[in-house]
Amino acid sequence: MKFRNATAADIPQICALERLPQFRTLVGSWPEEEHLRTLANPDAAYLVVESLQGQVEAFAILRGLQSEHRAIELKRIVVGTPDGGIGKELLAEVAERAFGAFGAHRLFLDVFVSNGRARHVYESFGFQKEGIMREAVYRDGQWHSLILMSLLENEYRAKREGDRSGSREILHRGRICG
Repeated sequence: MKFRNATAADIPQICALERLPQFRTLVGSWPEEEHLRTLANPDAAYLVVESLQGQVEAFAILRGLQSEHRAIELKRIVVGTPDGGIGKELLAEVAERAFGAFGAHRLFLDVFVSNGRARHVYESFGFQKEGIMREAVYRDGQWHSLILMSLLENEYRAKREGDRSGSREILHRGRICG
């Protein structure tokens, strides 16, 4: 598995992932033309997870890279096979790029209220709930609400440093006891 920037050749696989029936009520989907326009936009970035066989297993879309407010939106993240840890790794890579290379102050997203799995991953990563956008999406004859969440640069850096310190402490204790 490797992370890389997406190319136009990846768009059909990206569309296939976001159109999987199990994701219909969890994530949005765009036609290929909209993905191609967004991919070509310097204000956006696509990141894919590529399998050893060269298949796109997951992807993320970031928007707002040129924001004067340094607020980057995680527009979409889709993992073809959930519960394998790929989503957490992709989220970590997205945050590292957002707060590193792209210089974000704030990384934000919205998630369907009904998407408990994703909400749990975002919360455990450090995203804070900011509010609910009530009945913001109309799909399949029903209104759906979204939760707005964000992670600030200082929160990300503190959590990352805390994770590293915790790992060092565990290693240190292991050496003492072992």
